[in-house]
Parts: sequence; structure tokens; C-alpha cells
Amino acid sequence: MVLGRLVDGIAGAVEGVAQGVSEALFEPVIRLGVTGLARSGKTVFITSLVANLMDRGRMPQLLAARDGAILAAWLQPQPDDTVPRFDFESHLAALTGPEPRWPESTRRVSELRLSLRIQPSGMLGALGGPRTVHLDIVDYPGEWLLDLALLDRDYAAWSAEVLERIRGRAEAEGFLAALAGADPAGALSEPGAKALAAAFTGYLSAARAAGYSDCTPGRFLLPGDLEGSPALTFAPLPKPERPGRGSLWRAFERRYDAYRHEVVRPFFREHFARIDRQVVLMDVLGAIHAGPRAMEDMRRAMAEILAAFRPGRNAWLASLLGGRRVERILFAATKADHLHHSQHGALAAIVAAMLREAKDRADFAGARTAAMAIAALRATVEETAEVGGERLDMVRGRLLSTGKEAAMYAGELPEDPAMLLSPARSGAGEWLGRDYAVMAFAPARLTLRPGEGPPHIRLDRAAEFLIGDRLR
Repeated sequence: MVLGRLVDGIAGAVEGVAQGVSEALFEPVIRLGVTGLARSGKTVFITSLVANLMDRGRMPQLLAARDGAILAAWLQPQPDDTVPRFDFESHLAALTGPEPRWPESTRRVSELRLSLRIQPSGMLGALGGPRTVHLDIVDYPGEWLLDLALLDRDYAAWSAEVLERIRGRAEAEGFLAALAGADPAGALSEPGAKALAAAFTGYLSAARAAGYSDCTPGRFLLPGDLEGSPALTFAPLPKPERPGRGSLWRAFERRYDAYRHEVVRPFFREHFARIDRQVVLMDVLGAIHAGPRAMEDMRRAMAEILAAFRPGRNAWLASLLGGRRVERILFAATKADHLHHSQHGALAAIVAAMLREAKDRADFAGARTAAMAIAALRATVEETAEVGGERLDMVRGRLLSTGKEAAMYAGELPEDPAMLLSPARSGAGEWLGRDYAVMAFAPARLTLRPGEGPPHIRLDRAAEFLIGDRLR
């Protein structure tokens, strides 16, 4: 029996390696990760990207689509049998139905495989005939991404950073009051521990609603089947001088380590570290509207996320054997349709400046990076109106709250990103002399002609940067 299982295991391993070699040589796979923080539009991005790769009439900047190299595209079962399928059909129906609505946000890891039949260009392409390229799109809950930064932080360092960061935030008053009544050096009381963890979870939820980004641990907000477990029953504590073995501090330290090793590390190993192309979506306009502190919080959070990537050029053999490294990273500011196109350049410049340090690190390691302002699904139209004797470039759309048409002028973004980043880094409480508005627009009612995907802004440019080189 043991020998039989051993032989079966060896046979399975050989079969897996053979399949990997076959895919790498004959049907290459692009593994595209779609990541971002809450409200950044990951679900809409994936849905619109897939729809526009299947019906390519709105994709002129994707060269393989413009030149006719993509002969066909079809959905196949994703290769990972243990990962839920991204529900593309339901999400597309929500966006394009008679009463369009935004789909539900990502709450778990999901995956989708889109296979593309490609006619390579050039003489060798003509001789070899069409080939198949598989695009595996992996969607991650944004709330889980920030946990990657916990891998190189022990409990003491994490607690000190969190308590320093949240001091003075109105959203943290309830938790800080509960913390003041706790004794980290005292004996563990399970009811007291649960109450403290619940107060901290309440803070995280309020902070996210207020526009803050760094809300770790992410599973506190999306616990799934871990809800109520000891691994989610801890909170940051000030470190006592001599915490005893049975103290609250030691118990929370042990649970924090269990969270890192049993929750975060498997997620990183099984999903995140296997990506070779990455798009990072950011609701920069929402952070600007929330104020300088929220913007600085987003900048810091994104820098920590990107430190977990392994950017660099894929060696052929390493890629063949599965040791992938991120080759291209796109930083995309979403909801560009909330601004007139005249401000899209300023929005992209702000994204690039926010992530300059992480971008430089990726560039130095050999990865290609880009920053863009995009809208995966365009929900507005542009117009110019005269207000108080001044002509303003505006956008008009259907309000999410009432369904009525309304026009919005979001405010003039500065051409120099330092006008926003400097007060954000210095801890300013508000923008001096500036006011930035945000409206929640519902998806526009669409009438799509045959061969057309949903309308967008620069989704074709984003696709060209991310995967265009592998489609020629």
C-alpha cells in the first residue's frame, strides 16, 4: 500500500511537471494578479477586461486586437480546482442589464481562465500557424493584501506601529478607551480578550469607511470560516516590561504569530507569489476627497504591499519550473470617468509620485512599471458648463443614490503632485485652499453593438502594457 501510494505520488509529480513543460512550450500561460484596496474596482476591472477581450471592438490600443492577431477568445475552467471561479457572467449581467448596478465586492480569492487563439506575426508565425495563450486572472480581496506586510513584523513591532498610527483618530476612540482598561501584563481573560478584539475590529471597520487604507489584519474585516477563532482574537497592545507566560500580551503574541504563519503565509505562497504580471488598482480620488491623512495612509499602505512582490525578469528555466517573478506592474488610478479627460494626466502623475519609491525598486530589479488613469467601465459623459462666470470641465452621470442625472466638478487637481503629497506627508488635517468632491455614480445604461465590449477609459492601453507583448 505504501509503495503504491509512493508510485502514485511520483507519477503525479512527473505528470504535473510534464504538464507545466507542455504549457510553457506550447500553450504559454500569463498569470495576471488583480489587486487593490477596498472600493478600487477590482471586480469591475476583471469583468470589463474579459468582456472586452472577448468582443474587441473598443480595444484599438491593444495591438493584437487592432491588427487581428487575436482570432478567438473563450472561457475555460480555471486550472486550480480548489479555487472558486470568478463569476464573470453574473457580474457582466449586473453591469449591462436593463437596470445596471455595481457587482458585489471581492470577498475571497477567485480565478478565471480566458484562452486566446493567436496568429503570431512575421514569417515564423505564418509558418507555425495559430497558437493558444492562456490568461489566468486571479482576484484577491484588497483587505487581505495588506497582511503581506505582517510577514516581516513581529507582534511587538506591529503593535507599536498601529498604536502610534491610530493615536488621534476619532475612529479609534472606542478601541483606545477599551485598551486603557486592559492590563497587558495581567492574566488572560477570554471574555476580555474577545471584547478587546471586537473593539479593534470596530475601529478597523470605521477606519475603512472613513477612507483609511491600512486596516490590518485584513481577515478581521473579512473573516470567512475563521470567524471567532483564536487566530482572529487579538489586538495591538503596549508591551509591558516583563510579560509573563500566561499574560494577555503573551496570548495575543501567540495568536498574532498563528495568524501570520497559518493564514498569511499560505495565502502568499499559494496565490500571491505565483503572479508574473500585476495590476494594482487604487481609488486615489476617494483618498484625496477623504483628506491628506487618508492619502498618506494609502501611500504608505501601497508601498508596504509592493514590498512583498518579487519584481524582476523571468528567467526561461525558472519560469518553466514555476519560479515566477513579477515582470510588469501597472499602477492604475480607477474612476477616471469622475474627472474630465483634461485632468487624467494629473491623476496619473499623482499615482506615479505616490509610489515613486516602490516603482524605483521594481525598475531597478528589472520589472517594467507604468502608471495610468483608467475607468474599467465608463459611467459618465463629459460636458463644459459656465458656473459663476467661469467655464468648468465637468462630468455627468446617473447618481447611485437616486438614479437621477447630475453633473459634477471634482475640483482642479494640481499639475505638481507635491502640492498634495507634501501636506499629506507632513500630517496636515485638510487641504489648504482646495476642495475635492466625489459623487457615487451608477453604471450607465448601455446598448452594445455586436463585437463591442463595455465602454471604458484606457483599458486597452492597460491590457497592452500588461499582456500585449505575449500576444504577438
